[in-house]
Amino acid sequence: MAVINRIAGFADDMTAWRKHLHETPELGFECHETAAFVVEKLREFGITQIETGIATSGVVAVIDGQGDGPTIGLRADMDALPISEMTGLDYASKNAGKMHACGHDGHTTMLLGAARYLAETRNFKGRVALIFQPAEEGPGGAKIMVEEGILDRYDIAQVYALHTQPGAQAGSFHTTPGPIMAAADTFHIDITGVGGHAAYPQESRDPVVAAAGIVQAIQSIISRNSAAREEVVLSVTQIHTGSIDNVIPQTAYLNGTIRTFDEGVQAMVFERLQQVVDGQAATYGVEAELRIEVGYPPTVNDPLATEFAASVAADVSGPDAVSTSYTPEMGAEDFAYMLRHRPGAYLFLGQGDAAGLHHPEFDFNDAVAPVGASFFARLVEQAQPLLER
Repeated sequence: MAVINRIAGFADDMTAWRKHLHETPELGFECHETAAFVVEKLREFGITQIETGIATSGVVAVIDGQGDGPTIGLRADMDALPISEMTGLDYASKNAGKMHACGHDGHTTMLLGAARYLAETRNFKGRVALIFQPAEEGPGGAKIMVEEGILDRYDIAQVYALHTQPGAQAGSFHTTPGPIMAAADTFHIDITGVGGHAAYPQESRDPVVAAAGIVQAIQSIISRNSAAREEVVLSVTQIHTGSIDNVIPQTAYLNGTIRTFDEGVQAMVFERLQQVVDGQAATYGVEAELRIEVGYPPTVNDPLATEFAASVAADVSGPDAVSTSYTPEMGAEDFAYMLRHRPGAYLFLGQGDAAGLHHPEFDFNDAVAPVGASFFARLVEQAQPLLER
């Protein structure tokens, strides 16, 4: 088995949809034009059960199969990034400072392609819920959709999602059971000292030196408090202080990210970070406040669902094009919130040579869209077959 012939037959339509979406990127929860386009296409396919306005601009559409059965959820993210596009394409972004640099235009297109096929054939039992989600790039549209009850309201039993992967063989699939993406938390440290003339530092309590001490001490948390086998990243990414060479400033600000897979490791990092900040503040005679924003949890694939999804991927692209030993990423993904409540799996779909994700020259490879759409369609047909196998 390979790409579904019917889906291959409307590949040009999918390319046109994708280029339209690429031209009109939207950010965060405000994906209203994108959602309107999605709804227009779904109605053209004969799908009538459509709910809009979830998490501001999210869409859930339901296709009924033939006969009673469970509901399988398929999710695509719709939002873009605040990046100025540099591709020079004739379908480049028309919205200044906004760009589909992470392939969400392709994700939406692949789910629309599967929707068209499934609405035509309905070769499955139960139902499929098509989830078009805003705000994956932040602050977490999946979390809001779950909180607004879509999993319960549509009685969704399991959920699946795809993400494009530049640099991997076009049409290949990559996943792993268990954690595949990390939790992503953010820390902020506000330091308050006593400013003064830089020629008389003894009359000040220097927040710059304290900031440097905190940054240095933070490096010991990973090297001396976590085992080498544990996967954890703690990076300081911003330092802001001062305005002129002859003034010791009053304040300094540090910011960074924490990436973990294990809740115990995450708790250890939080605790040690607080101890370091308190200790360094006392050492340098300044005040320091640590604030931690807990972000997306780790994205954890259900082992049985991952095995099943990989078998479907092998049917579409061949066994040699499917890997189930993907090294977990330190990036984060809000599909984690759906996987916390339902079994399912998250897979990467190779797109061939291309600029990296979040790069201003990135462009989704339209040749792999029928592969992703076929995967989604076969997933439904094989999870909820009309005839027992």
